[in-house]
Parts: sequence; structure tokens; C-alpha cells
Amino acid sequence: MSIKIVMTAGALIAAAGAVRAEEFQMPPEVTPALRAACETDVRRLCVGENPTVPKVKSCVKANFMRLGRRCQMQITLAGLRP
Repeated sequence: MSIKIVMTAGALIAAAGAVRAEEFQMPPEVTPALRAACETDVRRLCVGENPTVPKVKSCVKANFMRLGRRCQMQITLAGLRP
């Protein structure tokens, strides 16, 4: 899979916290395991004031190696590693 999918997954994980669950549905590649493993890292590294999808995508790409091992492992297991 491409880096684009990983970045999209990260952006969607970050965006999900800002939108009520019934208004936002995760794409199939963002599994519950991936979200559980990565949400804290994505929020810590990539969500500041006024996060946008492009900003979060860029941040996830730039910080992949700084993501926690659990998050990196779930991304790899999902076949989404850049």
C-alpha cells in the first residue's frame, strides 16, 4: 500500500476525535486495532490548534519513525507501511 493510505489513516484517526461518532465513519483500513494503537501518537505528534487533513497527513508521513512501536506494528500488519 502507499504512504497516501497511511497518511489518510492518520488524518482520519485525528479527525475522528473532533466529530461525533454517528457523523463520522472510519474507512475500512482504519481498524479498531490500528486506531487504538495510533490515536495517542497521532494526537501527540500531529494534532495541534486547527488541524487539517493535509497537515496531519504530512505530519504522519514525516514522523512515522517517531510513532510508537505498537502503532508502527499495526500499520505494518495492515499492509499500510510507507
